[in-house]
Amino acid sequence: MSAEIRWGVVGPGRIAENVMADFAHVHGARPVAVASRSADRAAAFAGRHGLERAHGSYAGILADPDVDVLYVATPHPQHAAIALAAIDAGKALLVEKAFTATTAGAAAVVERARERGVFVMEAMWTRFQPAVVRLRDLVADGAIGGVRSVQADLGVARDYDPLDRLFALELGGGALLDLGVYVVSFAQMLLGTPDTVHVAGSLFPTGADAEAALLLGYADGRTATLTTSLRYPTPGAARVMGTGGWIDVLPRFHHPDTIVLHRAGAEPETITRPATGTGYAHELAEVTACLQAGRTESAVMPLSDTLAVQAVLGQAADQLGIRHADDPAAFT
Repeated sequence: MSAEIRWGVVGPGRIAENVMADFAHVHGARPVAVASRSADRAAAFAGRHGLERAHGSYAGILADPDVDVLYVATPHPQHAAIALAAIDAGKALLVEKAFTATTAGAAAVVERARERGVFVMEAMWTRFQPAVVRLRDLVADGAIGGVRSVQADLGVARDYDPLDRLFALELGGGALLDLGVYVVSFAQMLLGTPDTVHVAGSLFPTGADAEAALLLGYADGRTATLTTSLRYPTPGAARVMGTGGWIDVLPRFHHPDTIVLHRAGAEPETITRPATGTGYAHELAEVTACLQAGRTESAVMPLSDTLAVQAVLGQAADQLGIRHADDPAAFT
């Protein structure tokens, strides 16, 4: 891999628009191409962001020899098919969360990536935020003793619109895959993979989930209580509780600037670590550095963690009666 990592964007939607500005903060990364199933959309995106090439098909960017890594930001059900085709083409991947629509889809992508030795990482920007990196260091250093419980919530109030992607089951709509992935991934980062998953919630008329409360249980008694919603707003806070104190992650926890350390017998300590740019620069830098070093997985966001998170989301969906599906025809 060359010293400069050349990036392509698949799916020029809202999140891709937001991510583009942060490339300016990443040494050794250069966005060069975009692909959409609409040639006009691809051309417009390329024009706005100064990209050299716009492809009117996903196959076009996979065949582009001057692209090293793809940032995939299409709707969730399209991720698996696009990722599998990209891995076969030898393209490294940063895949937006939720990684896939189903646990089986995630497992297929991970298996193929490992089989082919191609770098793949889920775009869970939370793990790379400087404030969260500091939280993980504090926990690892025993600042709050042994972690016993995690609380996290992420919800917004959205007016129900069956034509909007957020409420369309076939497009991966619903609270779990859009917002629940953050609370589950945060808990998994600190507690590991749960032994039990219990969920309560409700569905929209489209069959997509409107709200969900999850209780993750561990054989040794540790727990995570997690809330996600498209029906009502929540603070977007998180709390990590240990045997010797706790850490509050101030809203919104999935891209925080500030954490507050509470230790038994000590004054609370406020720690602020702002993100670079919009906050996406850190995950882009991780992928770029991994590729430059020849790694096939990130140590911060390993594929085993992605699989564990997808399994929890899948179990929660099953219990709520949601039938997510990957779109095998997505790659065109």
